[in-house]
Amino acid sequence: MVAELTPRGPDGTGYYSAAGIGLGHARLSIIDLEGGGQPIHNEDRTVWTVFNGEIFNYVELRRDLERRGHRFYTHSDTEVIVHLYDEYGDDFPGRMNGQFAIALWDTRRRRLLLVRDRPGILPLYFSRQDNRLLFASEVKGLLPAMSNRPELNFAALDQLMTFWAPTSPASLFSGVEEVSPAEMVIVEAGQVRRRRYWEWDFATDRDYLTGSTESLAEELSELLLDATRLRLRADVPVGAYLSGGLDSSGIAALVRHLGHPDLHTFSIGFEDPGLDEREHQVRISKYLDTRHASVLCRHGDIAAIFPQVIRRTEAPILRTAPAPMAILSALVRRHDYKVVLTGEGADEVFGGYDLFKEAKIRQFWARQPESMRRPMLLRRLYPYLDLNQRGGQAYLKRFFGQGLDQPDSPGFSHLPRWITTGKTREFLSSDLRASLPNDPVEGLIATLPESFGTWHPFNRAQYLEAKTLMAGYLLNSQGDRMLMANSVEGRFPFLDHRVIEFANRLHPRHKMRVLNEKYLLKRALAKYLPAETIARFKQPYRAPDIAAFFGSGASPPDYVTECLSVRSLHETGYFDPQRVQHLLRKIEHGRVIGFKDNMAFLAVLSTQLWHRIFIDRQDIPVGQITTSDASNSYS
Repeated sequence: MVAELTPRGPDGTGYYSAAGIGLGHARLSIIDLEGGGQPIHNEDRTVWTVFNGEIFNYVELRRDLERRGHRFYTHSDTEVIVHLYDEYGDDFPGRMNGQFAIALWDTRRRRLLLVRDRPGILPLYFSRQDNRLLFASEVKGLLPAMSNRPELNFAALDQLMTFWAPTSPASLFSGVEEVSPAEMVIVEAGQVRRRRYWEWDFATDRDYLTGSTESLAEELSELLLDATRLRLRADVPVGAYLSGGLDSSGIAALVRHLGHPDLHTFSIGFEDPGLDEREHQVRISKYLDTRHASVLCRHGDIAAIFPQVIRRTEAPILRTAPAPMAILSALVRRHDYKVVLTGEGADEVFGGYDLFKEAKIRQFWARQPESMRRPMLLRRLYPYLDLNQRGGQAYLKRFFGQGLDQPDSPGFSHLPRWITTGKTREFLSSDLRASLPNDPVEGLIATLPESFGTWHPFNRAQYLEAKTLMAGYLLNSQGDRMLMANSVEGRFPFLDHRVIEFANRLHPRHKMRVLNEKYLLKRALAKYLPAETIARFKQPYRAPDIAAFFGSGASPPDYVTECLSVRSLHETGYFDPQRVQHLLRKIEHGRVIGFKDNMAFLAVLSTQLWHRIFIDRQDIPVGQITTSDASNSYS
């Protein structure tokens, strides 16, 4: 089991076994390089733990625990976990500021705790097998010990083809569950219980933060500085991703402000000018005086590594965007870095996505649904799309008008995305569709917290984004899995729980002023960044999808042809071969249009690859995840 997790921990392994329990650990050594091997125990060896991640406030926690009489035998952050449990029992996760997937064994009470960090940065899975419970950071760590051949969880695939990821705690593997973000799973006396220790909660009109914009911006600035300071703790060099946008530039600027010497930044560029941001990356790197390295991602690079990407994600994906992130982490590792700070999370926490603007305009439009002028405001959000012609106006009404008659629906903000993404489900085979239990949107809405309806519509949209796309896809398939493909740890200052809690107490007008997104964050970062970076129009991160496999008239890789053949589609039984073949003919004749076709192609291809890799256990001869020759660096 541990051998399957080697990319997550190539620096060593450790084991503990006793009656009723076995713990194993693959280590990526970052803190206490010599003495921090796991498993770790308390003074009398009655509590043992293995964990993946970091406890960033371990220095302060250790100091407090030593004052309370606890004795430490390492200098690692891991050891605070067992002493926190001794001191505070099941309330110990609330004391930690970090990102973590923890397994803790209490020998006295013969109980196992599985704990995951608040936003869900690091994955953790478990499976009940006969009278055993297996757990691991990735499903591939469970598979060698599972009693039966794995099977696809049809309901989870249905959710993924609506929300881009299964809704927690489901996984793509039948019989395998994830520990949800901010959750503790307690295994004791043959029973498995779930307990939430933190919630992504929002203020209401009575308890929003008060104060001037200037004072709130200063408070946020100090909070972000401290979140960044904590995430620089390491016994190895720490670098930073630099996309050229506000969020990653802001983190790099905070690092430089904290006096971090010789900051090394890493970026990715694309041969497609519409996707490439290297000009902005170079400009901000020079402004911040960082040592910068970048890598060019070509279309063929994505196609070459795509099966390896699916091996790492352990789930189908609807976009190729994770693949370039794997190439970027390979660049980091090639420069002998194990840790990078990233700007991920700012858009969810401070309302930066165009989706939040869309929802605000759609709420305005819904008050006069017959208006011709109100939907035209949506053109301001997408200057890179041609929406000025008659066809563009029709598209605005057709796409964004979805759900317009349901302005009070809990999912109003996301209905256009969910409905459009959900059209990929039309490619599912009739047999699979007939077996699905219920509508994914209805299922998600049924799980929303009781307080959801009391929140401002802007905050409701933020909650849905954090609980679906962020935790299930951005932090997982596009985040952790692509970092760990090359044994790199990502750290996320914007997802410090104190930052989240502060932002969730802000009135939405501090997050979006008219249509100016992340308003207070921009004010907080203005003293660290050039005005052009603050004012720059947000460009979403995108990568070529179908074009990566069929670009310039070239034939697709052999695995694409094989996975999408009528024979292969019949063998798996997941998709309708006629629909898939019709899509392929559209691609061959250059008639693919819009997001739906791109998402459908990738959903089918990645699911077929997933089946070959994890169900049939086939090796697919493809390129390895590494940097191409087209990388460069400068000081």
